[in-house]
Amino acid sequence: MSDAQTEFPADVLAEDRPLHEAYALLGLTGPVEEAVFKAAFRKAVKAARPDTPGGDADLFRRVIAAGRLIQLKAPARPALAAPRTPPPAPLPAIGLTPAQALNGDRVEVRLGRRRFRVTAPAGLRTGDHLRLRGAAEDGSDLVLPVLIRVADGMTVLGDDIHVSRPVASRIVRDGGRVEIETHAGMRSAWVTPGLASPIRLRLRDLGLPARGARSAGHLFVTLETVEDMPSAAEHLLARFTKVWTPERLAA
Repeated sequence: MSDAQTEFPADVLAEDRPLHEAYALLGLTGPVEEAVFKAAFRKAVKAARPDTPGGDADLFRRVIAAGRLIQLKAPARPALAAPRTPPPAPLPAIGLTPAQALNGDRVEVRLGRRRFRVTAPAGLRTGDHLRLRGAAEDGSDLVLPVLIRVADGMTVLGDDIHVSRPVASRIVRDGGRVEIETHAGMRSAWVTPGLASPIRLRLRDLGLPARGARSAGHLFVTLETVEDMPSAAEHLLARFTKVWTPERLAA
């Protein structure tokens, strides 16, 4: 924008010239921020330049005069600084163990110094949400996400539960039946000989229970080979020997 006073007609800077006409000439309706004012002024000057197609020398002078008048009589408003409010603290997740996700439970949720107890139904998955009634600062409800953590050797991935169990190396080598301890009790599975390690077995429908549109998950058991693990027969023999010792028979 030129500062040369000689470019403006004498009547342009008259005290009684309405500012709204100057704003209208630049395509504005009133005071605006500095960046907006400059962009509107440049656009109007470019459109009115007499050395371009459709330009007009008189309009060009009036646009420059309007810009000068606005600068003198109504300086542009400063840009508003963004409010410096701290971001809201992230809401805590409701942590569940795999056992709590399997069976449901009453869990405690801490919000600052306040504590709430909420009923977690069986079959919740990570990413589901639970509503805490009246838990917000203003007394409204809070909806918190669920997170199933690793616990008791169990990991939950989606609908499925993953665990590891020991198995004798001879069963992996020769094949045979393996007894697996699960959250639903002992389960048997057959291992064919010559399988490459790691061996992972799938026990159907022993994952998280069905809930809503989600079907029941599966239990995946990774077998970890142990060299000195006794066989089932050796285990029974050891138990028999422990119970029926000569001392107990003598008694």
